[in-house]
Amino acid sequence: MRFQNPSALTTTPPRPRLRKPVEGAVRVIWCWSVFIDRCSCALCEERFIEDTMDEELKCPVCGSLFKDPILLPCSHNVCLACARNIIVQTPEGETPPQNRASGNSDYDYLDMDKMSMYSETDSGYGSYTPCLKSPNGIRVFPPTLVHRHCSITCPLCHRSVSLDERGLRGFPRNRLLEAIVSRYQQNRSANVKCQLCDRNPVDATVMCEQCDVFYCTPCQQRCHPSRGPLAKHRLLPPTQSPAAGSQQMPAGTIRKQGTCADHDMENFSMYCVNCKTPVCMKCLEGGKHGSHDLKPLAAMWKQHKCQLSQALNGVSDKAKDAKEFLMQLKNMLQQIQENGVEFEACLVAQCDALIEALTRQKAKLLTKVTKEREYKLKVVRDQITHCTMKLRQTTGMMEYCLEVIKENDPSGFLQISDALIKRVTSSQDQWVKGALEPKVGPEFDLTLNTDPLLQTILQLDFVQSKVESATVPPAPLLQLEKCCTRNNSATLAWRVTVPPSNPIEGYILELDDGNGGQYREVYVGKETVCTVDGLHFNSSYNARVKAYNSTGVGPYSKTVVLKTSDVAWFTFDPTSAHRDIMLTNENRTVSCNSYDDRVVLGTAAFSKGVHYWELRVDRYDNHPDPAFGVARINTMKDMMLGKDDKAWAMYVDNNRSWFMHNNSHTNRAEGGISKGATVGILLDLNKYTLTFFINKEQHGPVAFENLEGVFMPAVSINRNVQVTLLTGMEVPKNIKQQ
Repeated sequence: MRFQNPSALTTTPPRPRLRKPVEGAVRVIWCWSVFIDRCSCALCEERFIEDTMDEELKCPVCGSLFKDPILLPCSHNVCLACARNIIVQTPEGETPPQNRASGNSDYDYLDMDKMSMYSETDSGYGSYTPCLKSPNGIRVFPPTLVHRHCSITCPLCHRSVSLDERGLRGFPRNRLLEAIVSRYQQNRSANVKCQLCDRNPVDATVMCEQCDVFYCTPCQQRCHPSRGPLAKHRLLPPTQSPAAGSQQMPAGTIRKQGTCADHDMENFSMYCVNCKTPVCMKCLEGGKHGSHDLKPLAAMWKQHKCQLSQALNGVSDKAKDAKEFLMQLKNMLQQIQENGVEFEACLVAQCDALIEALTRQKAKLLTKVTKEREYKLKVVRDQITHCTMKLRQTTGMMEYCLEVIKENDPSGFLQISDALIKRVTSSQDQWVKGALEPKVGPEFDLTLNTDPLLQTILQLDFVQSKVESATVPPAPLLQLEKCCTRNNSATLAWRVTVPPSNPIEGYILELDDGNGGQYREVYVGKETVCTVDGLHFNSSYNARVKAYNSTGVGPYSKTVVLKTSDVAWFTFDPTSAHRDIMLTNENRTVSCNSYDDRVVLGTAAFSKGVHYWELRVDRYDNHPDPAFGVARINTMKDMMLGKDDKAWAMYVDNNRSWFMHNNSHTNRAEGGISKGATVGILLDLNKYTLTFFINKEQHGPVAFENLEGVFMPAVSINRNVQVTLLTGMEVPKNIKQQ
């Protein structure tokens, strides 16, 4: 499919702003942090990660950082002091089934649904009534002495376990969590900043124990005054607050190796796979773990670290998927906003179009009413004029007849009586019944039925697509390997990667003007390959395409840039040549079989830039005068080039030459051509001039000026001349200035 270039072909649409992806983030928290609308500086990033990890390091009972944490059988942690507050006394003489607190024992839990089947008396799980609450809402009890028949309930999973004779000492101390809390406190206390400063946070001076927020003095006075409800809050120096690390582990301190809960002086050396707990050598000698599967502590440590790392990798992959999904949702928010604005504008435009159409139709109907009114008025006025004239004539005649009757001259009366009787009779006949009736009525025989239109307007609503698949086509994909340029023509090919549910009805190809200007449609149709001819040489064009179907028009494809050739390579055009013209040598050599001059045009069309080509004289007999130059595509082909107003040429014989346009001969110049000579044509559309050369030398002055529009190379010859076209040549340097 080929199309000629329009005279004026929207700038390239602004490139979408792409958010820079987060660098390869192994840590899940780092991946998630990109979805928070906040400052992305290093300080805020570090603060966000610390605040996120805070939840893992806070006791579920007191809401503060863990202090002396113990590990419950359900793998949750509580502070040792908080554990004393949530111990429950069970009915005396009853023991829960096999749920004894021990650092080395197995723990068998009842499922929650099974637990509901036991009554309070049967199960041994004591109920309790809270007397106060912790900062995060967990029920807390006053400290009591640890006796037998006591149990403790996890504040997170609500599983209960009874205590043995050792009480809370039977639960292992979570030294790893204690070390992490200590390191975390040490990092935070290094340089505690105010959390409410807008810019350049300064060092904090106080920390609210209830709010868990660090304040500098100005922010504390402004946001947390010591009055009203805030007067009961406890303000601490940052270095003394729990969050700032009041019990820091000194730098360089070597952490004490874990010791057995049953044998205080023994270090852990093995790991019981069955009990899933570290054991010491005395535990092995006691025989409790004799038949269990035992592994070296260091080997199991490495194995479990590897398993945890692998599990973290899986979570990281899921976090990446969640990141992409959230990015998709964020992009959808923007798309919904943009589509909403665009749809509102479209709706306003459609309603305005309806109003405009109704206004135009209203004007037409008013015009009809005006014409009908003017017609009726004219008819009535004409009838009034006619009746008035007749009535005046009749009245005059009646007055005259009455005067005649009054006369006493019989003979005189009889002389005119016959004529008067005929006049009166004729006048009476003129006042027939139709003459005394109006020709038009006062009513307008025009009826405008607006009920159907009004009903349609009232029923005007959005059409909801019943099939989910009714969508516009996706953006076509330009096939760059098939897109190319040749001379001043550009060929583009495209395809649709995902076929839409509704069949594509066609495509719209748009090009700009080669100068960064507006886009213009150059092709609309079903083809997926299109060649656009007549572009400017040495120009870069932006092209894009979109598809449409019955649902609507889809989005644009990506923009491709196509650059046309710097110089023109072309041949003679056999399709537009006179029938007496003969072309050979791949349409580069032209001859004629007629003694009359015949015109042939080139295949290139120029409207911009500087272009130069030559014609070599291969045969020259009997001193003819061929003409060389440029012409419009519709120039006359059966006469010498330049005789009409659509060609600009130089005709030359063996001695002299003339410039000719619209049969006007100017600027005779000495010097002609012979066999082997070359005639050069320089078309400078930057300066709008045409200059001729013979044998590489400029021939005469600048031939023509003020040339604007589209021009094609042209030549006229007869049977005595044969010339060959030479293209793709550089512009001569020896050009005479005007």
